[in-house]
Amino acid sequence: MPIRVLIVDDSLFFRRALREVFASDDRLEVIGEASNGRQAVLKACELKPDLITMDVEMPIMDGISAVRRITERCRTPILMLSALTKAGAEATLDALDAGAVDFFPKNGDDPEDTLARSGRRLCSRVRMLALRAQRENGAGAPAAARPEAAPRPAGHAPGGARGTQGAPSGFLSRQGLVVIGASTGGPAAVPAVLGKLPANFPLPIVIAQHMPGAFTGPFAQRLNDSMPIRVVEAGEGEVLRPGTAYVIPGGRQGEVAGRPGTYKLNLRDPVADEHYRPSVSLAFSSAARVAGSDLLAVVLTGMGDDGAEGARQVVSARGHVWAQDQASSVIYGMPAAVAKANLAESILPLGQIGTAIGGALR
Repeated sequence: MPIRVLIVDDSLFFRRALREVFASDDRLEVIGEASNGRQAVLKACELKPDLITMDVEMPIMDGISAVRRITERCRTPILMLSALTKAGAEATLDALDAGAVDFFPKNGDDPEDTLARSGRRLCSRVRMLALRAQRENGAGAPAAARPEAAPRPAGHAPGGARGTQGAPSGFLSRQGLVVIGASTGGPAAVPAVLGKLPANFPLPIVIAQHMPGAFTGPFAQRLNDSMPIRVVEAGEGEVLRPGTAYVIPGGRQGEVAGRPGTYKLNLRDPVADEHYRPSVSLAFSSAARVAGSDLLAVVLTGMGDDGAEGARQVVSARGHVWAQDQASSVIYGMPAAVAKANLAESILPLGQIGTAIGGALR
């Protein structure tokens, strides 16, 4: 049976455009619409959809308040549709804090054009998020969604050398480097990792999170306000300081350069065939060239396979690759690609990764 979707937006035009996009995928079914947050709360509990798409700015009750109430009452996964502005980024991050599971950018000037160009990607995101929620709730997955589910790895990956559940310790020197890659679910997963690090963590950290350019600055600022270590949005040619996490700006590519103990991060505009911006694989592979065996690359929740090729380069340079496990991933795509390629030295629940990174120091 198809995945049932509730659309929430105060724009009749945009609700119709969303309906057309979802109607193009026979694995999705729109079961209702709401034009404000109050209606959204009532219809969420009445219709019990598999997923809700939610606008932020609406009359009577805004999207953030609606997310909070729906999360308390119905626990339905909510995908925010967010404007590509700083204000939109701040509101979206508030919604994620309130309980939304992910966001999808929309262009307020021409939403129809946005949906025409990214409709298939939006449908895929909706299916994957709904499927994950059904797994968590113990419900059977719709037949239309099952082919997208990645298999959960067993206790270790084929070959036995990599993929064990435990994490090794004491392998990074004080001149080492940590690089973290994430996509869907990353805005919640990254702080879950950084929040477990000691305040005196002595290594620099580079974060490649798939996000629009307007979002990474507010994301880094929020992390800096709440994490035990310093977090900034990276600048061009920035020298990587110990105990600081650097978020690569959205829409740019970040490459680690320099040498052990004096790393720096070079930024550049992506080329046409670089789909992921920033690219986790590019961050991993560039770090592997300069850090070698003193590198820990961590692959968190995310759709697609970005990071897998970069992880291969890390392993070739005798560096270390960890992946988040399926049970704690919002979307088990990027970690699964690494695990299936037998590149993950350790496969860990999200709640253990930060502590394990702290224990990786020797």
